[in-house]
Order: sequence, then structure tokens, then C-alpha cells
Amino acid sequence: MTSAPQLLRWGHQALEVEIGVGEDGTARLTRIGLPGGTSPEPRSWAALPLVEVTAAGHGRNWSGGRLIDTSLGGRLRYRAHRATQDGDWHVLTVELHDPDTGLVAEVTYRSPDGVPVLRAEVVLRNEGDTTLRLESVSSLVVGALADGPEAIDAADLLWAENDWVAECRWQRRPMRVTSPVLSDRVVYDNGKGEFTQTGRGVWSSCGRLPMGGLTDHHLGRTWLWQIEHNGGGWHWECGERDTLAYLAMFGPNDTHHGWRHPLEAGAEFRTVPVALAYSEDGGPDEAFAALTRYRRALRRPHADHRRLPVIFNDYMNCLMGDPTTEKLLPLVDAAAEAGAEYFVIDAGWYDGENGGWWDSVGAWEPAASRFPGERGIHEVLDRIRERGMVPGLWLEPEVIGVRSPMAKSLPDEAFFRRDGVRVTETGRHHLDLRHPAARAHLDQVVDRLVGEWGVGYLKLDHNIDPGSGTSAHPGETPGAGLLGHNRAQLDWLDGVLDRHPDLVLENCSSGGMRWDYALLSRLQLQSTSDQQNLQLYAPIAASAPTAVTPEQGAVWAYPLPEHSQDEVAFTMANTLLGRIHLSGLLPELRPEALALVHEGVATYKAVRADLAQAVPSWPLGLPAWDDPWLALALRTPDTTYLTVWRRPGTDATAALPLPHLGSSPAEVEVLYPGASQAVAFWNPHTAALTVTLPTAPSAVLIRLSHPVPDAH
Repeated sequence: MTSAPQLLRWGHQALEVEIGVGEDGTARLTRIGLPGGTSPEPRSWAALPLVEVTAAGHGRNWSGGRLIDTSLGGRLRYRAHRATQDGDWHVLTVELHDPDTGLVAEVTYRSPDGVPVLRAEVVLRNEGDTTLRLESVSSLVVGALADGPEAIDAADLLWAENDWVAECRWQRRPMRVTSPVLSDRVVYDNGKGEFTQTGRGVWSSCGRLPMGGLTDHHLGRTWLWQIEHNGGGWHWECGERDTLAYLAMFGPNDTHHGWRHPLEAGAEFRTVPVALAYSEDGGPDEAFAALTRYRRALRRPHADHRRLPVIFNDYMNCLMGDPTTEKLLPLVDAAAEAGAEYFVIDAGWYDGENGGWWDSVGAWEPAASRFPGERGIHEVLDRIRERGMVPGLWLEPEVIGVRSPMAKSLPDEAFFRRDGVRVTETGRHHLDLRHPAARAHLDQVVDRLVGEWGVGYLKLDHNIDPGSGTSAHPGETPGAGLLGHNRAQLDWLDGVLDRHPDLVLENCSSGGMRWDYALLSRLQLQSTSDQQNLQLYAPIAASAPTAVTPEQGAVWAYPLPEHSQDEVAFTMANTLLGRIHLSGLLPELRPEALALVHEGVATYKAVRADLAQAVPSWPLGLPAWDDPWLALALRTPDTTYLTVWRRPGTDATAALPLPHLGSSPAEVEVLYPGASQAVAFWNPHTAALTVTLPTAPSAVLIRLSHPVPDAH
């Protein structure tokens, strides 16, 4: 029995979603956009269903040279839907059902009120009597991002390459390069015309961010997406199908990660959540602004997001993993005098004997050789508190060194294993946080450091990639074990913050190798890089707000005695529209250099309240690694802050378009450094700021105060 097609319409004042239900009951996501947009004709609905599910024994077939979808996803039919409200979030759940297998899919869309971002996840439930052996499940499938050949001709794909010390490098290519025209007879209808990005291993952002985008370079219409998963098991693809641009996002799957999951009768499986942001005509900048607002609505509330305290960390271009009482005490005093509010003792505090600390981590007890005397490390922690700062420590919780006593005291089942053998990677084992002994050990460590020692900040690092995952029991694929551990890690972090709500947690993984909003919806800060070159750090700092809210993006500032005044100002300017991670050899700086550091911290404290509510834009476009001029703007309704960098090899003057100001007048002020020779002039007729920086390298922070633009 068939029925007439129907259209489900849902959303709020900033976003509208339409789901078309065909005559055969197949549901498809046919439109995402602003309310009141034109609905597509049923005959042009994309072939892709609302959710794609593949399982062993339920593949696809070819008929007449075309791919016929006989997968489980292609057999799911609309059964019901419901729209609800969860606080400020609008929620739509669409229930699909396959009567032959008993598979039920609940596709849930959520969107914060007033923000054009759609969050999606899928719950599968087996109401049949036979186990279904899942091989892939989509979190979101959208079949009509660009409708027709002309729209695809005008579309550019966006993605971000993300390597150690070279993070957050956005790329942009025409879709006709990634999905070229094959001929006048062949159209993509078989999934072979897509561009893909895939995360692998344990690091969620190693090699690439779990993000992407599609933008129309004529109209400015833009979609941006992120996969909210704290492991490397993710995949997205964007390509042409039936003359439409489509997007599909997944967590781990069999093809790319060796993931399989037996869905037994009565059991459920939940996908990793994903998000899709939309901008009608503002290009990538407006879509990133929407994603910023969404990330703020998504994350766990914490006072750190409002206060934005200044952090000193002793690692980068400073002690580099060799802290001692003798070295730390002068740094503590210098950091306090500079205005730091947290002081973090980084790697190495727990061992120094027997060949170094790398393969001995795990017990997290201070090294007596590093902290001699009756008080040991508490002498330093007490000094930090005496100087008005909160003490912090570096921790790499998920690893146990092969020389650590914990490697013997914890059972084999508490570690990653494959084929029954404990995994060892560069002198370390990896904990499986699904095991109660692993979690109990880490809870004891954190409760001791925070509850007994009074530590208020933990830098949570992760520096190994143990590969495909873990098999905790016979028949479990490593990819499935890794997903289980990833979810257990999130649950553990929730428990830590439930017990210690004032504790500040930093997300670090060899810099930015685990940069995702599964973790950042819980953790307060993200380490953006381990880059030690201040000029190479500039494009990372400028790009960071694409992947993290400004108030969560920790950027190193590490002035050194050999730095010129321009270089000291440059490294300080890198941090001023994010979070200051101050480091460097402050006690050894010349007085005039130290004065620049103090001035930078004071400037930051004067503007940080605005940063916590500002949204980003990039007047010169998304930064490229070798760009001689870089610019990052953070804007509130009446103020625009702008960091401008000039690196060697270019003219001394650049024009920076600020279209969000239109023809409004603006008062321009160079905030930092105060003695800068920079000249900045606002031209309301061209809506551009002309900046002259006489020397290179150099950088400045500029503030434009302007009227609140008229609503439109």
C-alpha cells in the first residue's frame, strides 16, 4: 500500500528542516535553511535515505548499471515523529522501521534556539529476533546541499589539515575538482564521486580535523560540519549524486576502521553525534560564527568560560619537561608579577631517575630528586598559592609506562589488548577505561591531586597512538573496543567534574592531535599546538577559532631573552584573542621586554570579558600557512577586536575588509603594543581597515568601537 508524499517541516526562527516522506515511506532530509525557503519538488528529492545502515548479509545490488539500495538503511520506512523542547533546544525525533528485520532507527535532530545549527544522532534498536551484525551507521545524511549542475559548479569544498606543530590548516577546492564532470552521459549515482576525510587510530584530529564545509562562492551560502567524537574512528564524504551535492557523516565503520557491532535482539546502538551549521549569504565567516554559538550552547557550564584566567605553564621554550624546585621558584615569582592567575607544572614532575620519565608514568607521585627537602613538591605548590595563583599539574591519564609499578599491579584486562596480548607503544601501555580497575586508579590519582594537594588545574595530555583499538573479549573488533573506551573516557571526565566542579581541565594531545567537541563539550581549554616558532604559530592562532571557541583556545606566548621587542610583542599578540598560555624564561628577560609581557597580560585582562561572547571572522580569508599577512577578528555587537600579523616578505600596508560594519563610523585604537608604530585607518565608504606595520615580523591588537548595526 502506498500513500501520497508528505513533507515534515520543523525548526525555529533561525533554522528550518524539511523531511520528505515518499510514496513508499522512505524518509529523506530534503532541505536545511532559513524559515520560509522554497521546498523542493518531490521528483527532485535526493535518493539518499534519512539514515544509512549496512550490515553483514544486507548489502547492495546492481541492476541495469545502477546501484539499487537494498541495505538496511534503504529498507527503513517512516513510522512516526515527535517534536519536543528541551530547555533552549528544539528536538525532532523521526522513527523509522524495517518490518522484515525488526530494525528500528530513531533519528534525533536538535538545534539551540536562534542558532542555525543542526545536531544529529541515530539510535538503532533491534525489535526482531535475529542478531544484526552492523558494519556502518550514519549519524547524518543530507542529500541536497547544492541542487543541480550549476550549483555544484559554484560550490567549493572546505577541509582542515591538522598535523603536529602545523595545526588547523584550512584548504579550499572547487567541487568540480573533487567531483569532476565525467561526461555528458555519466552521472554519479553509485557513491563513487565523493571526496572523503577519515580519522584513524586514537587521535581524533591527527592529520585532519573532524570537520568540513561546502560554500557557494557566488551566493555565500555555506554549510560547515563537525563530528563530535573523541577518537580517530570517524568518516565524512561529500560529493555528487543524481546531480545533487550530498553529505554523509559517520563514526567508526567496517570499511575504514574495522568496526563491527552485533546488535542482538532487544539491544540498542547509538551513533556518535555530529553537527551541521548553515549560513544563507554570509560565507564561511557567518557559518563559523553560528558554529561558535552552538559550541557555547553545547558545552558543560563552567566558571572558566566566563573568567578566562591567565595561565603560566613551565614547558614550552622554558623548562621543556625538566622542572625542579630550584628552577620553578623564580618562575613562580616572575609569573605572578606578570599577572598570571594559574601556574602549571608540566611534564617531568613525577620522575627523574633511571633514564627519564617517558616510560615510567602512571603512579603520579612526585620525584624526590626534583623536589628535595621536607616539603618536596608542596614547597612549590605552596609558593604558587602564596603568590595568589592556583597550582596546576600535567597528567597523561590514559597511559602507563612499562617501567611504572602500575604496569604490574593493574590486571591485563585494564589495558588495551589485541589477540589477548597487551598493546605496547613507545614504552607505554594504554588503559581501557571501560575496566573498573583502570577507572578506579585514575579516580584515586585525581582525587589525591585535587582533594589532598589542592591542585586546581590539570593539563590532560595524550602522546601515543596505539593503533586500531582494543579487543576486550573474544569477537570484539578493535574498532568497537576503541569506541567503547572513547565513551568510557567521556563518562570518566563527567565524573571528575561532578566531584570537582571548580577544577579546570585542559585538553592536550601532542598539541592539537585530539581536537574535537566530544572532549571540548566537557573540558575547558584546548591546547592548540606544540609549535615553538613564534612566526609559524601565527597562522595556527589565527585559525584556532574555526575549531574551538576563542575562550577555550590556549595559545603559547613564550618570550625569550634573545627576542627583539617586535618578537616579544608578536608572541604575546598570538594569544590575545584566545587564552594566554604564558611561558618562556621570564626571569632572564631584559626590563623592556618584560614590560611588554606585563603590558600584554594587562591588555588581555581588559578585553577578555568581551572575548567570551564574541564570534570570529577572517578579513583576509581563512589563513594559509605561508600568508605574509594574517588577520583574525572577534566581534561583539558594538566592538571588533582585530589581531593583525605581518611576516617578512611583503609590503608594509594591507587593507582588511570588515563587511559586518558596513558604512558605520568606527573609532580605531591600537591596544597592544602601546608603543607600536602601527597606523590603522577605517574607511566607512569601502568598509575596510587599512593597517601599516613598518617592521616584520610584527603584530598588533586593534579595537574598533562602532554603533550596533541595524538588524536586517
